[in-house]
Amino acid sequence: MYYGFDIGGSKIALGVYDEARRLQWQTRVPTPHDSYDNFLEALCALVDDADRRFGKAGSVGIGIPGIPETDAGLLYAANLPAASGRAVRRDLSARLGRDVRIDNDANCFALSEAWDEAFRAYPVVMGLILGTGVGGGIIVDGAPVTGRNFITGEFGHIRLPVDALAILGRDIPLIRCGCGQHGCIENYLSGRGFAWLWQHFYHESLEAPEIIARWQRNDAQAKAHVERYTDLLAVCVASLLTVLDPHLIVLGGGLSAFTHLTAALTAKLPAHLLPVAKVPRIEQARHGDAGGMRGAAFLHLTRSRS
Repeated sequence: MYYGFDIGGSKIALGVYDEARRLQWQTRVPTPHDSYDNFLEALCALVDDADRRFGKAGSVGIGIPGIPETDAGLLYAANLPAASGRAVRRDLSARLGRDVRIDNDANCFALSEAWDEAFRAYPVVMGLILGTGVGGGIIVDGAPVTGRNFITGEFGHIRLPVDALAILGRDIPLIRCGCGQHGCIENYLSGRGFAWLWQHFYHESLEAPEIIARWQRNDAQAKAHVERYTDLLAVCVASLLTVLDPHLIVLGGGLSAFTHLTAALTAKLPAHLLPVAKVPRIEQARHGDAGGMRGAAFLHLTRSRS
């Protein structure tokens, strides 16, 4: 059995999956913030419960929002104060007597999708999250590419490419990002970026769902706004494709529910790729909020290259 934990600031969600990657049981508890021991004990209690239910010791994978493990073996996650700065993987592995694997929640999202039955034939899968921020992950042969610092897939912190300035205007404000830089694409392609662009061009404050609703009613300004946004999305994604050349892109996050993006991105990408490049398959994520714990559970899966 495969146990997958999706740990956030408010809840710890556990999903248990069988050998066929089917969900067999799930539960959640509040995330302890008062002490590290209580944090570890909450995880151990859930694992013990699952072991008793299924009569065996399952593998344990964890997805967290942050840096899973530094060179010193420490986890860093701002919304997990009881565990941040602690050797979570080492300590939990010792308590449970089994190998615990930890990865970033965006990598777990991408991994969950890469192991979907309809997608698992693709060797290189790129998960792209268009939500509160912009992020994602790269999966090669069924395993996440974490990189030197666990920041592979932090697509949102790439700067606007020169083609983006042609679309938005060379006088577009280069917004200061939470990372400390200016002009990161996260501030323009995220859900809040989608709304910021509307405010910038039309001097009206609307949230993304309101703009999309207007687009669905054939509002001329909303049509122009979505056209501009999808042009911007295409030039930014094209740069990623030239580096990564994935076989499949899976879109997640709140904006991915706007199904027009999938078709528009597929249609607009060829103009920005190398002449020999073929546009990868582009799909919406299949597993929604369950992706975090699914992907965490599948950190223990391996795929043959044959």
